[in-house]
Amino acid sequence: MRLHKFVPSLMLAAGIALTGGAAQAADITGAGATFPYPIYSKWAEAYKKATGTGLNYQSIGSGGGIKQIKAKTVDFGASDMPLKAEDLDKEGLMQFPAIMGGVVPVVNVDGIAPGQLKISSAVLADIYLGKITKWNAAEIAADNPGVKLPADEITVVHRADGSGTTFQFTDYLSKVNADFKSTVGAGTAVKWPAGVGGKGNEGVAANVQRIKNSIGYVEYAYAKKNKMAHTQMKNRDGQWVQPDDEAFKAAAAGAQWAKAPGFGVVLTDQAGKQSWPITSASFIIMHKVQEDAAKGKEVLKFFDWAFKNGGAMATDLDYVAMPPAVVKLIQDAWKTQLKDGAGKPIW
Repeated sequence: MRLHKFVPSLMLAAGIALTGGAAQAADITGAGATFPYPIYSKWAEAYKKATGTGLNYQSIGSGGGIKQIKAKTVDFGASDMPLKAEDLDKEGLMQFPAIMGGVVPVVNVDGIAPGQLKISSAVLADIYLGKITKWNAAEIAADNPGVKLPADEITVVHRADGSGTTFQFTDYLSKVNADFKSTVGAGTAVKWPAGVGGKGNEGVAANVQRIKNSIGYVEYAYAKKNKMAHTQMKNRDGQWVQPDDEAFKAAAAGAQWAKAPGFGVVLTDQAGKQSWPITSASFIIMHKVQEDAAKGKEVLKFFDWAFKNGGAMATDLDYVAMPPAVVKLIQDAWKTQLKDGAGKPIW
């Protein structure tokens, strides 16, 4: 499926399919991360058929989602960068992970097939630092013997908006490359030394498909659906790995959810021979005091349904569903942290 077919369908789903047309009183609203949008769209369509309740989700980036939930203009926000405990407490918020997946480098180089090109963390960091500027650079060629690499300039594509995907990408590169950490650092929005910006995972994917000899980073579902040429990466254990749900599961296997305040686990650069190095969870953010308790409960009913019924759909898109033991931790947190104006639990 080519991009010009995929992206408009996302926009249509955001405006119509998730709500089933005109908004109903029971419909819920959310905004934020583009990383989980494909799976939230699929869940919402199935949930609408099963329950009659719609979801209007704005795929605007994690930064926008955080702003909207703080402003109480949506029922929940979504971010791929977990908020710190002190930020949650300050704003009266709680968060929980809803889904996991992986961020992958994607390229548009003639003759390069999906999964063919090998890009190490050192090379990836130097490309985004503007130090490696041509595809036939010795550092790239050394990891790709026999691969025909053009002597063309590399066009770097990055996010232009506040982005949890950017946080995961820059957090990983900051962990593995001291120069990247000191020059660019980790964050939802950073000052890139070079390149062109795209809004959302959709925008980055569109730019990479449009610009020859470019490289970008997107959630794997966007690469897979659009038949983009993702790269292999070398993980912490020194193994070259391909992105898929098994590699994401391997990276998430050792996550200490119960020990992390606000479930704030970052899954980049995890140990394990099969682990994909830029694996991520995506988080839902809600106010602890629900002014509209009925609407807050509807949000929880949606994610409860997704946890119980959405695993196969997640696998189809190469996301990773939250394990049952983690779901129990999440729902225990709902019971203790989310209350109505009178202090009564809403779940």
